[in-house]
Amino acid sequence: MIKAAYCFLEYLRAVKNGSEHTIRNYAIDLNSIKEFLEKTVISIDPENLPEKIDYLQPHKARNTANDHHLSLSLINRKVIRNFLAYLAEKKMQKRTVVRRLSSLRTFFKYCINQKLIETNPTEDLESPKLDKRIPFSLTYEQLQRLFDIPDRESYLGFRDRTIMELFYSSGLRVSELVSLNRSDFDPAQLLIRLQGKGKKQRVIPITKNAADWISTYLDHPERNKDTGGHLAQTDPDAVFLNRNGSRLTSRSVDRNFDKHLKQSGLAGKVTPHTIRHTIATHWLENGMDLKTIQMLLGHQSLATTTIYTHVSTKLKKEVYDKTHPRA
Repeated sequence: MIKAAYCFLEYLRAVKNGSEHTIRNYAIDLNSIKEFLEKTVISIDPENLPEKIDYLQPHKARNTANDHHLSLSLINRKVIRNFLAYLAEKKMQKRTVVRRLSSLRTFFKYCINQKLIETNPTEDLESPKLDKRIPFSLTYEQLQRLFDIPDRESYLGFRDRTIMELFYSSGLRVSELVSLNRSDFDPAQLLIRLQGKGKKQRVIPITKNAADWISTYLDHPERNKDTGGHLAQTDPDAVFLNRNGSRLTSRSVDRNFDKHLKQSGLAGKVTPHTIRHTIATHWLENGMDLKTIQMLLGHQSLATTTIYTHVSTKLKKEVYDKTHPRA
């Protein structure tokens, strides 16, 4: 199974143009069933479990000499059912269980196409029913409260404030923000080019305010200096840099947001994706049509965008006032 898993991850990377985030999630899901099989089906001592599947390591660089202990033939429909029951016993969130099963479906479909197995053990298995999750968004006042937290007098604080402004300007995903290059930014036309899911590119507008923040950050006098708080840039192409001068990672963005959230005193879980939900809701409340919002956010399906109609209490009230005969 391990050799097949590495080949599958390489296939996602080279053929399907999967993002690092997508490939990492597949590796997490494959490791989950790998560990289940080693603990329950072939009874390996938990302290001696073989190393995890490393999504960053190509198959050719791995030593798969001991892969024989975990044959794909061990995995049948009953094993998959037991695996799902095992996840439920661990009280894993339904959304995670659904993702695990979806990843396995894709993996075994690949194995069939490669003639590694004859039948798909996940075929006809029903996924757990998910409750519809309504995106959480902030009010403009809450948003401003969060935006006031980064110290704009410091280089790194100015970077974080710029990031917040760009998130609210155009509803970027974190992965899209950290992959931004200088060549993707057109301050004259107020446009940025994004690398979205599945390596799909789209060009979207940004506000003049966001463009000014980015331009000032790119020209910041400390960008090319080693200081007590950070090092000079080592990646001249990247827009957003970490304290070591290299390209900022998604994990660092999440960690910085969490720090600013605690300082703001705002209740609830506020992440960069919350800002994406917030601007989408605000666009809708101010009259932007769903098709345009779909294009700006890079949603494949309009149904994904439609969820924002359930978020806005302001929009619901306006529709009520316009349509109710006694309003």
